[in-house]
Amino acid sequence: MEYLVFIAAMLALIYGADFIIRESERIALHYDISHFVIGATLIGFGTSLPEMAASMMAAGYDKTDMAVANVIGSVTFNITLVLGAVFLFAKKMNPDRDLFNKDSAWILFPVIIYFLMAYDGIIGRFDGAVFVLLMGAYLYFLFTTDGAELSEEIDESLEKERFAWGRSAGLLAVGFILTIGGAHFVVESGSEIARTLGVSEWLIGLVLISLGTSLPELVVSLVSLKKGNADMSIGNIIGSNVANFSMVLGGASLIRPLGIDHANQFDVYIMMAASLALLLILANKLYSKAGGIFLLMILALFLQHALVKV
Repeated sequence: MEYLVFIAAMLALIYGADFIIRESERIALHYDISHFVIGATLIGFGTSLPEMAASMMAAGYDKTDMAVANVIGSVTFNITLVLGAVFLFAKKMNPDRDLFNKDSAWILFPVIIYFLMAYDGIIGRFDGAVFVLLMGAYLYFLFTTDGAELSEEIDESLEKERFAWGRSAGLLAVGFILTIGGAHFVVESGSEIARTLGVSEWLIGLVLISLGTSLPELVVSLVSLKKGNADMSIGNIIGSNVANFSMVLGGASLIRPLGIDHANQFDVYIMMAASLALLLILANKLYSKAGGIFLLMILALFLQHALVKV
């Protein structure tokens, strides 16, 4: 029964986040807010809403292991599973943007800051505030660089639809109810599954919850791939991972200081390895099946280590 509750809650969490993102975009377009601004804020915040809801709910219930593991797992899945699949199946990728020179720092900054903050075994409220400031710095960076890539990600069909405040408000309300309710039951059912299987809440957050909350990024990337816009996926994942550290981990630690169990350090090393692998791919423009296989091998190592704990 708990597995059905977990799956239903995860679906509610993801669909609720989708409602919020789409209606926020619709409202912004109605008030003539630029595509660039919408794209920047949605990439930085919207696509990480499921992770944010799950981690903040976990922190509120004093399940801090689950809150941290969700971030570590989501970052790892975003790079290895999502980009691994994109590189593996994309026929040709030749991004106009110089991703290594412009964006590589944003792959490393959050990871380095995490290592420094987690060294003493706790990510406190001051650390959380620093992470939130990192999000501000990333948005400033986006606003001061070429926003053409971000503009392309806006759903043009929304501009053609007739705007109705009542409809948008209703869908926003539904979105928030699904997201908050889904996050609550994801954490509760995930904890129950951990107890039933005799595994740690860290493992549930690391694999089950983080995989589920990474589904929006996977779906968006596969849709972009089908439309021939696979190049966008790299920037989306970089932005999503910055948000995972800054808004998700930072927001959760503002609710309750998060204890770090260094016994799970191998999972953090895997995340670091995935980030470095992405840097190597960007530096060598290895947007090919070879790059995809490389990332999927890291994913296999990550999952193998996780299954050993079961």
